[in-house]
Amino acid sequence: MTPTYSVTALYSGSKGNAVLISAKESKILIDAGRNARALVGALDDIGVSIDEIDAIFITHEHSDHIGALPVLLKKHKIPTHAPAGSAACIKYDGDDGIIIAHKPIFSVSLGNMTVQSFPTPHDSLCSVGYRIEISEEGESVFIGYATDVGYITDEVRRGLCGCESVVLEANHDLEMLKWGRYPRELKDRILSKRGHLSNTDCAALASELNACGTKNILLAHLSEENNDPQIAYNEVLSAVGNDAINLKIAEQNASVRLI
Repeated sequence: MTPTYSVTALYSGSKGNAVLISAKESKILIDAGRNARALVGALDDIGVSIDEIDAIFITHEHSDHIGALPVLLKKHKIPTHAPAGSAACIKYDGDDGIIIAHKPIFSVSLGNMTVQSFPTPHDSLCSVGYRIEISEEGESVFIGYATDVGYITDEVRRGLCGCESVVLEANHDLEMLKWGRYPRELKDRILSKRGHLSNTDCAALASELNACGTKNILLAHLSEENNDPQIAYNEVLSAVGNDAINLKIAEQNASVRLI
């Protein structure tokens, strides 16, 4: 029996990121960007109360991933897990124990869900992706999450390989970034090994993952300035070469359910 779960990007992009993963016994958020009102409202729009969230897992400390937390956690005492370097940057002066700092590689179990981190290369104090195992009736299924990735490391591959569903960064189209309005310094940062993943690199990894069993891919963290959803979709689908794959694109201002 295949475990039941859902993966929904509440919103994703340079203005803010938050993904809901729901299983039979647990609901978690990966990242909590934008602001508390936007996050609670996005959950309400899909029929989920913020009070149903069992935990929040942070990838890193940039504002588009933690912006909602200072206000959100004052009212809703949701355990929030983050690598230590990033945890220290979350502005919260409430109850001790709500912000839980970890070593870069850590594991947390919630009901029938186990969340395992893996390091990702990005220009932050500490950045991680997540591999989530959902167990039900003796079987397991895996979900992978990796955005804000400068390049594909062995740790990223291992974290995502074998996952049935994956949320994966497709930040920019190389030509659009090259000829776009960004200053050279910012372009160099995005293209660096501690920057963001291009459509081309995303497509290559998506093809590898599909060969290892990935059936569902959500393209996330698309740049509004340097990418186009249709370009990203076409490049990844072409590289995968499998029309049967469930490929969707997260949006900045609307929720998108992968599965």
